[in-house]
Amino acid sequence: MRVGELSKRTGVPVPTIKYYLREGLLPSGELTSHNQAQYGEEHLRRLKLVRAMTEVGRLSVAATREVLAAIDEPTVGLHQVLGIAQEAVTPRVTPGDGESWTRARALVAGLVERHGWQVQPEHPACQVLAQLVVTIQDLGQEDLLEVFDEYAIAAERLSAAELAMIGNRPDVDSKVEGVVLGTVLGDALLGAMRRLAQSEASHRVFEPTGRV
Repeated sequence: MRVGELSKRTGVPVPTIKYYLREGLLPSGELTSHNQAQYGEEHLRRLKLVRAMTEVGRLSVAATREVLAAIDEPTVGLHQVLGIAQEAVTPRVTPGDGESWTRARALVAGLVERHGWQVQPEHPACQVLAQLVVTIQDLGQEDLLEVFDEYAIAAERLSAAELAMIGNRPDVDSKVEGVVLGTVLGDALLGAMRRLAQSEASHRVFEPTGRV
């Protein structure tokens, strides 16, 4: 297929495809003349992945290139590739150095240890979680931390289901796409479903008995 058909099948504008080609995010097509190239199904799959990372995952070109390099490196295992993709879509937080941050990091480390998670303290999600703990404490909402482990249990169960689903996908590109989209869109899905569940729980707990 030519670049126009590639654009039509993916919804990515031709100028954007050419930009991805220049930046090395998309491999060059097979030249058929000095200014024409043909693209195959592998370009179609890669373009969909690049679009998922840059448009939905909001990854920078540099971060996208890093993920793609890991995919294309045969010595890099799938766990490491998926980890690079997942970390790429995790916000970066600059840790503080005050007493509240020290307590927050200790709480996060304790959570990780209790649940037996093989996660390094410098994982960006640990820093995000520590920042949330600091915010919770600063706002005087410490009782929210009483359900800290409940959040962890729910996240653990959901993550196991997500990774089992992603593991059934046929190739590394689609698996990475699942991690990127699953993380970004899954956060939104979880938030919406949690609000529905909160509404139901509020009805059961706080609605006066017998009231319609």
